[in-house]
Amino acid sequence: MRIGIPSETKTLEGRVALVPAAAGDLVNRGHEVWLQQGAGLKSGFRDEQYAALGVNIAPDAAALYEKGELIVKVKEPIEGDLALLRKDHLLFCYLHLAAEPALTRRLLDIGLTGIAFETVELANGDLPLLAPMSIIAGKIATQVGTTLLHQPNGGKGKLLGGLPSTERGKVVVFGAGMAGGASAALAAAGGSNVVVFEMRTDRMDEMMRLGHNVTALYPYDDVVTREVATADLVIGAVLVTGARAPNVLTRDMLKGMEDGSVVVDISIDQGGCFETSRPTNWKDPTYVEEGVTHFCVTNMPGAVPQTSSQAICAAILPWVNRLASGSAWRDNEALQKGINVEAGKLIHPALQGMNV
Repeated sequence: MRIGIPSETKTLEGRVALVPAAAGDLVNRGHEVWLQQGAGLKSGFRDEQYAALGVNIAPDAAALYEKGELIVKVKEPIEGDLALLRKDHLLFCYLHLAAEPALTRRLLDIGLTGIAFETVELANGDLPLLAPMSIIAGKIATQVGTTLLHQPNGGKGKLLGGLPSTERGKVVVFGAGMAGGASAALAAAGGSNVVVFEMRTDRMDEMMRLGHNVTALYPYDDVVTREVATADLVIGAVLVTGARAPNVLTRDMLKGMEDGSVVVDISIDQGGCFETSRPTNWKDPTYVEEGVTHFCVTNMPGAVPQTSSQAICAAILPWVNRLASGSAWRDNEALQKGINVEAGKLIHPALQGMNV
């Protein structure tokens, strides 16, 4: 199969879907692999490294999409990509369509088959292609939130971990999955008092094991309101597979927070889990609502493209191999669950009934 790896086009997005070694493995399996010129540079991978392993270099996006049958990228296609996608393309990337009706309509009009990383689901409910980027986003959420609390960045001037003679900072995390768990672990390791809201008791138990400075609670409305009011940093990491994220933090709750506090919405790719969230990018990442700094960048792992590219590539390569092996991939239940759109129809249950 002809596999195309285009350059990512979102603002300050530096990832590449397949690193040279992985692309070389696909060549060794008999596939024809094409890379858009310069697609790996921001992740630290030169065209020459790909070419040395038998990868063909396309001079531009138009040539890349023309050559490719299976298009493997990281983030959802935007305007330039959409103009080059065809009905016969098999698109494999993050899509997050529940929050993007306009993009969904375009993909339906094109008629291609779109398999979303975030909805490839194992029998036990695990999301193997979402997990690595969720962990990275979780870590970034705590790191960025910590710096946004600095007074020169508009924050209240609070050092989260504290020190003798001062209070520890407080971090509230919604969700104890891969992203929320990573956020909580990093915040706890830095010395913050951490409150994690979660509905699953097994995950609550896991969070409690992070340390004596971590409390895991069920998200009753009055308890959430109480804990958020005294938080310095609130991180949202709530996920319903393939669907729009539920709203867990209202504007009224936000009003109860101290000016200069920070909220980070990791769920923004799926529409956001805070009432006051709206998508931002790395060029203009923050805004202020009710005196609270909001960070809602839709491609948080794109800030560390070398690490992110290595991580996502290791996760997706086995699935790329399956997709490239012919129609037999349709017998794979996990990949079947990953199909979001096909032949002009909404396929994933979480998207059916969507107003597009």
